[in-house]
Amino acid sequence: MGTLRIHFTAGDLARVTLADQPDPLWEVVFTRFRLRDRVRPLTFRPWFSALHAEPARTARMRSGAQLLDVLAPAGPYFPDFLTPYEAGRGLGHGLEALRRTPRRRLATELRRLARHRPLPGWARPLAEGDAGALGGLADALGDYHAAAVAPFQESVDAAFAADRESRARDVLGGGVEALLAGLGPLMRWTPPVLEVDYVVDQDLTLGGRGLRLVPSYFCQRTPLSMADPGLPPVLIYPIQQRHRWRPAARRTGAGLSALMGASRSAALQALDHGATTTQLARMLGVSPATASRHATVLREAGLIETRRDGTAVLHTRTPLGTALLEGEITTSPPPDLTAVRGR
Repeated sequence: MGTLRIHFTAGDLARVTLADQPDPLWEVVFTRFRLRDRVRPLTFRPWFSALHAEPARTARMRSGAQLLDVLAPAGPYFPDFLTPYEAGRGLGHGLEALRRTPRRRLATELRRLARHRPLPGWARPLAEGDAGALGGLADALGDYHAAAVAPFQESVDAAFAADRESRARDVLGGGVEALLAGLGPLMRWTPPVLEVDYVVDQDLTLGGRGLRLVPSYFCQRTPLSMADPGLPPVLIYPIQQRHRWRPAARRTGAGLSALMGASRSAALQALDHGATTTQLARMLGVSPATASRHATVLREAGLIETRRDGTAVLHTRTPLGTALLEGEITTSPPPDLTAVRGR
């Protein structure tokens, strides 16, 4: 894990903007990442279930998924042309921009990708700017979006709007610097630099261009930006877990300990009023390192949130965590929570 350091000038602070709608192609890429996750957060459970329940939907995703598995692999790099800036105006604009990607850029970015892993033969026409290859890629990503993202757009839009409203309140209360300071715990505002927990060590000098902040429904754990610092600066960050959760009142009598293990259950119950890692360790009678591991797994499952409070970090339950404790969701072990028990 590295750090992305984004360097601001006074002019950049005046040009910070919040996206007014989700970016559909970033969401496409992130859904593919989520389907590869070993630990699957409970907040995404309805999405996972719906995909697996409808074979026609997964069939429509297949071509795009195969392309993304090559072009957007797990690792430190995937080509920027997959997520063009124009997609911020909607899927159609993004796919059209992808179709018009200059040949030189395609060759450069795919050459860089090939340094991390060998590329199959079908990537050659793409690198050469073949219109048919680009059109086929755009069509496949459009179909993938229609199957994997569009049916859940209402939930995506609602969570996006809630997160954006929260950020807007930060701006109204304290200006752009309050907005940047409120992006923790994944980011730390130490003027004039925004430090972001990132996949690699990297510096991004805005140079008066400003920064577009894009909340993402399917982004998880690590914010992302464009690999090429010469492209319009954007930062895609995970929507706060509490905004993703929409409770469905369904009660069962199954015990929480049976679902996720006594230790994790106790940790979740101990966070009634929030606690630091040291306080949580004291309440559970375990070491701070063990308490930190419990908190990490609960956070990745969407059951708690963590934010910096001075020199410490404060853990609090999310609405999802509270709903789970109160029996408002089904407690038969889903795939993501079996990992919460065992890790």
